[in-house]
Amino acid sequence: MEFLVEGFMVVNWRQVVMYVIGILLIYLAIKKEYEPSLLLPMGFGAILVNLPMSGVIDQLVEGKIATHGIIQWLFEVGIEASEAMPILLFIGIGAMIDFGPLLSQPVMFLFGAAAQFGIFFAICAAALLGFDLKDAASVGIIGAADGPTSILVSQILDSRYVGPIAVAAYSYMALVPIVQPFAIKLVTTKKERRIHMKYHAGTVSRPMRIAFPIVVTFIVGFIAPSSVALVGFLMFGNLLRECGVVKTLSQTAQDNLANLITLLLGITISFSMRANEFVQPETILIMVIGLLAFVFDTIGGVVFAKILNLFRKEKINPMIGAAGISAFPMASRVVQKMAQEEDPTNIILMHAAGANVSGQIASVVAGGLVISLVSQFL
Repeated sequence: MEFLVEGFMVVNWRQVVMYVIGILLIYLAIKKEYEPSLLLPMGFGAILVNLPMSGVIDQLVEGKIATHGIIQWLFEVGIEASEAMPILLFIGIGAMIDFGPLLSQPVMFLFGAAAQFGIFFAICAAALLGFDLKDAASVGIIGAADGPTSILVSQILDSRYVGPIAVAAYSYMALVPIVQPFAIKLVTTKKERRIHMKYHAGTVSRPMRIAFPIVVTFIVGFIAPSSVALVGFLMFGNLLRECGVVKTLSQTAQDNLANLITLLLGITISFSMRANEFVQPETILIMVIGLLAFVFDTIGGVVFAKILNLFRKEKINPMIGAAGISAFPMASRVVQKMAQEEDPTNIILMHAAGANVSGQIASVVAGGLVISLVSQFL
Protein backbone atom coordinates (compact mmCIF):
# COMPACT_ATOMS: atom_id res chain seq x y z
CA MET A 1 0.00 0.00 0.00
CA GLU A 2 2.85 2.37 0.84
CA PHE A 3 4.40 1.75 -2.61
CA LEU A 4 1.03 2.41 -4.26
CA VAL A 5 0.69 5.74 -2.44
CA GLU A 6 4.26 6.64 -3.40
CA GLY A 7 3.45 5.92 -7.05
CA PHE A 8 0.48 8.31 -7.01
CA MET A 9 2.55 10.98 -5.28
CA VAL A 10 5.13 11.16 -8.07
CA VAL A 11 2.58 11.53 -10.89
CA ASN A 12 2.71 15.05 -12.37
CA TRP A 13 0.24 16.93 -14.55
CA ARG A 14 2.14 16.12 -17.75
CA GLN A 15 1.72 12.39 -17.08
CA VAL A 16 -1.99 12.92 -16.48
CA VAL A 17 -2.20 14.67 -19.86
CA MET A 18 -0.53 11.66 -21.47
CA TYR A 19 -3.00 9.28 -19.79
CA VAL A 20 -5.81 11.32 -21.33
CA ILE A 21 -4.12 11.29 -24.75
CA GLY A 22 -3.58 7.53 -24.49
CA ILE A 23 -7.23 6.93 -23.61
CA LEU A 24 -8.31 9.28 -26.44
CA LEU A 25 -6.23 7.31 -28.98
CA ILE A 26 -7.73 4.05 -27.70
CA TYR A 27 -11.23 5.57 -27.97
CA LEU A 28 -10.62 6.71 -31.56
CA ALA A 29 -9.27 3.26 -32.43
CA ILE A 30 -12.15 1.28 -30.93
CA LYS A 31 -15.19 3.56 -31.14
CA LYS A 32 -14.40 5.44 -34.36
CA GLU A 33 -12.21 2.73 -35.96
CA TYR A 34 -9.58 5.32 -36.98
CA GLU A 35 -6.42 3.35 -37.91
CA PRO A 36 -7.07 0.94 -34.99
CA SER A 37 -4.06 -1.26 -35.78
CA LEU A 38 -1.76 1.66 -34.90
CA LEU A 39 -3.71 4.03 -32.68
CA LEU A 40 -4.65 1.24 -30.26
CA PRO A 41 -1.05 0.11 -29.47
CA MET A 42 0.16 3.74 -29.52
CA GLY A 43 -2.54 4.76 -27.04
CA PHE A 44 -1.90 1.88 -24.69
CA GLY A 45 1.85 2.39 -25.00
CA ALA A 46 1.45 6.08 -24.10
CA ILE A 47 -0.10 4.96 -20.81
CA LEU A 48 2.59 2.35 -20.15
CA VAL A 49 5.60 4.64 -20.64
CA ASN A 50 4.12 7.32 -18.38
CA LEU A 51 3.33 5.17 -15.38
CA PRO A 52 5.60 6.18 -12.47
CA MET A 53 8.84 4.19 -12.33
CA SER A 54 7.63 2.25 -15.35
CA GLY A 55 9.50 -0.98 -15.96
CA VAL A 56 8.82 -0.78 -19.70
CA ILE A 57 11.48 1.96 -19.88
CA ASP A 58 14.04 1.18 -17.16
CA GLN A 59 14.24 -1.81 -14.88
CA LEU A 60 15.42 -0.58 -11.48
CA VAL A 61 17.22 -2.59 -8.81
CA GLU A 62 17.82 -0.78 -5.51
CA GLY A 63 17.16 2.54 -7.21
CA LYS A 64 19.71 1.96 -9.99
CA ILE A 65 19.08 1.14 -13.66
CA ALA A 66 19.78 -2.58 -14.10
CA THR A 67 18.60 -2.94 -17.68
CA HIS A 68 16.43 -1.16 -20.20
CA GLY A 69 12.75 -2.03 -20.23
CA ILE A 70 11.09 -3.79 -23.15
CA ILE A 71 9.69 -0.70 -24.93
CA GLN A 72 12.96 1.20 -24.63
CA TRP A 73 14.85 -1.86 -25.91
CA LEU A 74 12.50 -2.25 -28.88
CA PHE A 75 12.89 1.45 -29.68
CA GLU A 76 16.68 1.36 -29.50
CA VAL A 77 17.02 -1.83 -31.56
CA GLY A 78 14.13 -1.52 -34.01
CA ILE A 79 14.04 2.23 -34.67
CA GLU A 80 16.96 4.17 -33.20
CA ALA A 81 19.81 1.83 -34.14
CA SER A 82 18.62 0.48 -37.48
CA GLU A 83 15.22 1.99 -38.46
CA ALA A 84 14.32 -1.65 -39.14
CA MET A 85 10.64 -1.59 -38.19
CA PRO A 86 9.34 1.16 -40.49
CA ILE A 87 11.50 -0.12 -43.37
CA LEU A 88 10.36 -3.75 -43.00
CA LEU A 89 6.76 -2.57 -42.94
CA PHE A 90 7.19 -1.36 -46.52
CA ILE A 91 7.61 -4.96 -47.71
CA GLY A 92 4.09 -5.67 -46.51
CA ILE A 93 2.72 -2.43 -47.96
CA GLY A 94 4.32 -3.17 -51.34
CA ALA A 95 2.85 -6.67 -51.37
CA MET A 96 -0.63 -5.21 -50.84
CA ILE A 97 -0.49 -2.67 -53.68
CA ASP A 98 -1.77 -3.32 -57.18
CA PHE A 99 0.00 -0.90 -59.52
CA GLY A 100 -2.23 -1.95 -62.43
CA PRO A 101 -4.47 1.16 -62.37
CA LEU A 102 -1.35 3.35 -62.41
CA LEU A 103 0.42 1.45 -65.19
CA SER A 104 -2.69 1.57 -67.38
CA GLN A 105 -2.83 5.38 -66.92
CA PRO A 106 0.74 6.68 -66.52
CA VAL A 107 -0.52 10.28 -66.34
CA MET A 108 -1.51 9.50 -62.75
CA PHE A 109 2.18 9.64 -61.81
CA LEU A 110 1.88 13.43 -62.05
CA PHE A 111 -0.80 13.59 -59.38
CA GLY A 112 1.31 11.61 -56.94
CA ALA A 113 4.06 14.19 -57.35
CA ALA A 114 1.75 17.22 -57.17
CA ALA A 115 0.10 16.02 -53.96
CA GLN A 116 3.41 16.18 -52.07
CA PHE A 117 3.20 19.99 -52.05
CA GLY A 118 2.11 19.90 -48.42
CA ILE A 119 5.50 18.50 -47.37
CA PHE A 120 7.43 21.50 -48.59
CA PHE A 121 4.78 23.97 -47.44
CA ALA A 122 4.94 22.46 -43.95
CA ILE A 123 8.76 22.52 -43.88
CA CYS A 124 8.70 26.25 -44.67
CA ALA A 125 5.97 26.87 -42.09
CA ALA A 126 7.85 24.96 -39.38
CA ALA A 127 11.09 26.83 -40.12
CA LEU A 128 9.29 30.20 -39.95
CA LEU A 129 7.80 29.17 -36.59
CA GLY A 130 11.25 28.63 -35.11
CA PHE A 131 12.02 24.93 -35.60
CA ASP A 132 15.62 24.22 -36.63
CA LEU A 133 16.21 22.66 -40.05
CA LYS A 134 16.24 18.98 -39.05
CA ASP A 135 13.12 19.38 -36.91
CA ALA A 136 11.34 21.49 -39.55
CA ALA A 137 12.08 18.84 -42.19
CA SER A 138 10.88 16.08 -39.87
CA VAL A 139 7.67 17.95 -39.10
CA GLY A 140 7.13 18.72 -42.78
CA ILE A 141 7.30 15.05 -43.73
CA ILE A 142 3.96 14.61 -41.96
CA GLY A 143 2.65 15.90 -45.29
CA ALA A 144 3.77 12.63 -46.87
CA ALA A 145 0.57 11.16 -45.39
CA ASP A 146 2.66 8.08 -44.65
CA GLY A 147 3.29 7.10 -41.03
CA PRO A 148 6.33 4.83 -41.53
CA THR A 149 8.02 7.44 -43.74
CA SER A 150 7.38 10.14 -41.13
CA ILE A 151 8.88 8.00 -38.38
CA LEU A 152 11.88 7.00 -40.48
CA VAL A 153 12.76 10.52 -41.66
CA SER A 154 12.41 12.05 -38.20
CA GLN A 155 14.55 9.28 -36.72
CA ILE A 156 17.31 9.51 -39.37
CA LEU A 157 17.43 13.30 -38.97
CA ASP A 158 17.58 12.82 -35.17
CA SER A 159 14.56 15.02 -34.53
CA ARG A 160 13.53 15.75 -30.95
CA TYR A 161 9.88 15.29 -31.87
CA VAL A 162 9.56 11.70 -33.11
CA GLY A 163 6.59 11.02 -30.81
CA PRO A 164 4.46 14.06 -31.72
CA ILE A 165 5.31 13.58 -35.42
CA ALA A 166 4.19 9.93 -35.33
CA VAL A 167 0.97 10.81 -33.50
CA ALA A 168 0.23 13.65 -35.94
CA ALA A 169 0.99 11.52 -39.01
CA TYR A 170 -1.18 8.58 -38.00
CA SER A 171 -3.95 10.71 -36.50
CA TYR A 172 -4.39 12.73 -39.68
CA MET A 173 -4.13 9.59 -41.83
CA ALA A 174 -7.06 8.28 -39.82
CA LEU A 175 -8.90 11.58 -40.29
CA VAL A 176 -8.53 11.65 -44.10
CA PRO A 177 -12.33 11.11 -44.54
CA ILE A 178 -12.89 14.32 -42.56
CA VAL A 179 -9.95 16.49 -43.65
CA GLN A 180 -9.97 15.80 -47.38
CA PRO A 181 -13.62 16.60 -48.22
CA PHE A 182 -13.20 19.96 -46.48
CA ALA A 183 -10.02 20.77 -48.44
CA ILE A 184 -11.45 19.56 -51.78
CA LYS A 185 -14.58 21.68 -51.45
CA LEU A 186 -12.46 24.75 -50.71
CA VAL A 187 -10.98 24.73 -54.22
CA THR A 188 -13.60 23.02 -56.42
CA THR A 189 -17.07 23.81 -57.68
CA LYS A 190 -20.02 21.44 -57.71
CA LYS A 191 -19.77 21.30 -61.50
CA GLU A 192 -16.12 20.23 -61.31
CA ARG A 193 -16.88 17.53 -58.75
CA ARG A 194 -19.50 16.09 -61.13
CA ILE A 195 -17.10 15.61 -64.06
CA HIS A 196 -17.28 12.07 -65.44
CA MET A 197 -14.14 10.33 -66.67
CA LYS A 198 -13.84 7.45 -69.08
CA TYR A 199 -11.68 4.62 -67.86
CA HIS A 200 -9.41 3.42 -70.64
CA ALA A 201 -8.68 0.01 -69.25
CA GLY A 202 -5.44 -0.87 -70.95
CA THR A 203 -4.01 -4.35 -70.52
CA VAL A 204 -1.06 -4.46 -68.15
CA SER A 205 0.99 -7.53 -69.04
CA ARG A 206 2.66 -9.72 -66.43
CA PRO A 207 6.17 -8.85 -67.71
CA MET A 208 5.34 -5.15 -67.28
CA ARG A 209 4.09 -5.73 -63.75
CA ILE A 210 7.28 -7.61 -62.90
CA ALA A 211 9.56 -5.07 -64.57
CA PHE A 212 7.90 -2.06 -62.91
CA PRO A 213 9.25 -2.50 -59.34
CA ILE A 214 12.73 -3.31 -60.68
CA VAL A 215 12.83 -0.29 -63.00
CA VAL A 216 11.49 2.07 -60.30
CA THR A 217 14.17 0.87 -57.89
CA PHE A 218 16.92 1.59 -60.42
CA ILE A 219 15.55 5.03 -61.30
CA VAL A 220 15.05 6.11 -57.69
CA GLY A 221 18.39 4.63 -56.70
CA PHE A 222 20.21 6.92 -59.11
CA ILE A 223 18.03 10.01 -58.58
CA ALA A 224 17.54 9.87 -54.80
CA PRO A 225 19.87 7.29 -53.20
CA SER A 226 18.58 8.10 -49.71
CA SER A 227 15.17 6.78 -50.79
CA VAL A 228 16.46 3.32 -51.68
CA ALA A 229 15.72 1.76 -48.29
CA LEU A 230 12.14 3.00 -48.49
CA VAL A 231 11.39 2.55 -52.19
CA GLY A 232 13.49 -0.61 -52.52
CA PHE A 233 11.61 -2.49 -49.80
CA LEU A 234 8.27 -1.20 -51.11
CA MET A 235 9.14 -2.43 -54.60
CA PHE A 236 10.52 -5.72 -53.28
CA GLY A 237 7.17 -6.39 -51.61
CA ASN A 238 5.40 -5.59 -54.88
CA LEU A 239 7.74 -7.91 -56.79
CA LEU A 240 6.79 -10.72 -54.39
CA ARG A 241 3.15 -10.04 -55.29
CA GLU A 242 3.56 -9.80 -59.05
CA CYS A 243 6.14 -12.48 -59.86
CA GLY A 244 3.61 -15.26 -59.17
CA VAL A 245 6.15 -17.84 -57.99
CA VAL A 246 6.29 -17.02 -54.26
CA LYS A 247 2.61 -16.72 -53.37
CA THR A 248 3.23 -17.94 -49.83
CA LEU A 249 5.88 -15.27 -49.25
CA SER A 250 3.63 -12.62 -50.75
CA GLN A 251 0.74 -13.61 -48.50
CA THR A 252 3.05 -13.73 -45.48
CA ALA A 253 4.29 -10.22 -46.26
CA GLN A 254 0.74 -8.89 -46.65
CA ASP A 255 -0.64 -10.54 -43.53
CA ASN A 256 1.79 -11.88 -40.94
CA LEU A 257 4.75 -9.56 -41.50
CA ALA A 258 2.70 -6.37 -41.96
CA ASN A 259 0.52 -7.12 -38.93
CA LEU A 260 3.44 -8.04 -36.68
CA ILE A 261 5.53 -4.99 -37.60
CA THR A 262 2.49 -2.70 -37.30
CA LEU A 263 1.77 -4.07 -33.82
CA LEU A 264 5.37 -3.67 -32.64
CA LEU A 265 5.83 -0.29 -34.31
CA GLY A 266 2.72 1.15 -32.68
CA ILE A 267 3.69 0.24 -29.14
CA THR A 268 7.41 0.93 -29.67
CA ILE A 269 6.92 4.49 -30.91
CA SER A 270 5.19 5.24 -27.61
CA PHE A 271 8.73 5.45 -26.11
CA SER A 272 8.83 8.93 -27.70
CA MET A 273 5.55 9.83 -25.98
CA ARG A 274 7.00 10.23 -22.49
CA ALA A 275 5.33 13.15 -20.77
CA ASN A 276 8.41 15.32 -20.23
CA GLU A 277 9.18 15.22 -23.98
CA PHE A 278 5.68 15.10 -25.46
CA VAL A 279 3.74 17.65 -23.40
CA GLN A 280 5.41 20.76 -24.75
CA PRO A 281 4.13 23.85 -26.62
CA GLU A 282 5.92 22.57 -29.74
CA THR A 283 3.61 19.55 -29.81
CA ILE A 284 0.58 21.77 -30.44
CA LEU A 285 2.48 23.54 -33.24
CA ILE A 286 3.40 20.19 -34.78
CA MET A 287 -0.24 19.08 -34.77
CA VAL A 288 -1.31 22.36 -36.41
CA ILE A 289 1.46 22.20 -39.03
CA GLY A 290 0.61 18.55 -39.71
CA LEU A 291 -3.01 19.46 -40.35
CA LEU A 292 -1.93 22.23 -42.74
CA ALA A 293 0.37 19.76 -44.50
CA PHE A 294 -2.53 17.39 -45.17
CA VAL A 295 -4.77 20.21 -46.34
CA PHE A 296 -2.15 21.61 -48.71
CA ASP A 297 -1.30 18.12 -50.00
CA THR A 298 -4.91 17.81 -51.04
CA ILE A 299 -5.13 21.33 -52.45
CA GLY A 300 -1.86 20.88 -54.36
CA GLY A 301 -3.16 17.79 -56.15
CA VAL A 302 -6.55 19.31 -56.91
CA VAL A 303 -5.13 22.59 -58.23
CA PHE A 304 -2.67 20.69 -60.42
CA ALA A 305 -5.58 18.77 -61.97
CA LYS A 306 -7.41 22.05 -62.62
CA ILE A 307 -4.32 23.44 -64.35
CA LEU A 308 -4.12 20.36 -66.56
CA ASN A 309 -7.75 20.84 -67.51
CA LEU A 310 -6.85 24.18 -69.09
CA PHE A 311 -4.97 22.24 -71.78
CA ARG A 312 -7.07 19.08 -72.10
CA LYS A 313 -10.10 18.42 -74.23
CA GLU A 314 -11.14 15.45 -72.11
CA LYS A 315 -11.46 16.97 -68.65
CA ILE A 316 -10.17 15.41 -65.46
CA ASN A 317 -12.30 15.40 -62.34
CA PRO A 318 -10.02 17.56 -60.14
CA MET A 319 -10.83 15.46 -57.08
CA ILE A 320 -8.52 12.82 -58.61
CA GLY A 321 -5.62 15.09 -57.63
CA ALA A 322 -6.58 14.76 -53.97
CA ALA A 323 -6.11 10.98 -54.20
CA GLY A 324 -2.43 11.59 -54.96
CA ILE A 325 -1.54 11.58 -51.26
CA SER A 326 -0.08 8.43 -49.78
CA ALA A 327 -2.99 7.44 -47.54
CA PHE A 328 -3.72 4.26 -49.51
CA PRO A 329 -6.46 3.17 -50.16
CA MET A 330 -8.45 5.56 -47.97
CA ALA A 331 -7.90 8.66 -50.13
CA SER A 332 -9.18 7.01 -53.30
CA ARG A 333 -12.27 5.78 -51.47
CA VAL A 334 -12.96 9.27 -50.13
CA VAL A 335 -12.75 10.72 -53.65
CA GLN A 336 -15.12 8.07 -55.03
CA LYS A 337 -17.59 8.65 -52.20
CA MET A 338 -17.59 12.40 -52.86
CA ALA A 339 -18.11 11.82 -56.59
CA GLN A 340 -21.14 9.62 -55.93
CA GLU A 341 -22.58 12.09 -53.44
CA GLU A 342 -22.57 14.69 -56.23
CA ASP A 343 -23.76 12.25 -58.91
CA PRO A 344 -24.65 8.63 -58.05
CA THR A 345 -23.70 7.49 -61.57
CA ASN A 346 -20.15 8.88 -61.42
CA ILE A 347 -17.51 6.14 -61.03
CA ILE A 348 -13.93 7.44 -60.82
CA LEU A 349 -12.50 4.89 -58.38
CA MET A 350 -9.96 3.37 -60.79
CA HIS A 351 -8.59 6.79 -61.70
CA ALA A 352 -8.37 7.68 -58.02
CA ALA A 353 -6.66 4.37 -57.21
CA GLY A 354 -4.02 5.05 -59.88
CA ALA A 355 -3.27 8.46 -58.37
CA ASN A 356 -3.29 6.97 -54.87
CA VAL A 357 -0.65 4.29 -55.54
CA SER A 358 1.40 6.93 -57.35
CA GLY A 359 1.27 8.95 -54.14
CA GLN A 360 2.62 5.97 -52.21
CA ILE A 361 5.73 5.97 -54.38
CA ALA A 362 6.02 9.77 -54.43
CA SER A 363 5.84 10.04 -50.64
CA VAL A 364 8.79 7.73 -50.02
CA VAL A 365 10.81 9.41 -52.79
CA ALA A 366 10.02 12.78 -51.20
CA GLY A 367 11.14 11.42 -47.84
CA GLY A 368 14.47 10.35 -49.33
CA LEU A 369 14.94 13.72 -51.03
CA VAL A 370 14.28 15.55 -47.77
CA ILE A 371 16.87 13.40 -46.01
CA SER A 372 19.42 14.04 -48.76
CA LEU A 373 18.86 17.79 -48.90
CA VAL A 374 18.81 18.36 -45.16
CA SER A 375 21.82 16.12 -44.52
CA GLN A 376 23.94 18.41 -46.69
CA PHE A 377 23.36 21.28 -44.26
CA LEU A 378 23.84 19.37 -40.99
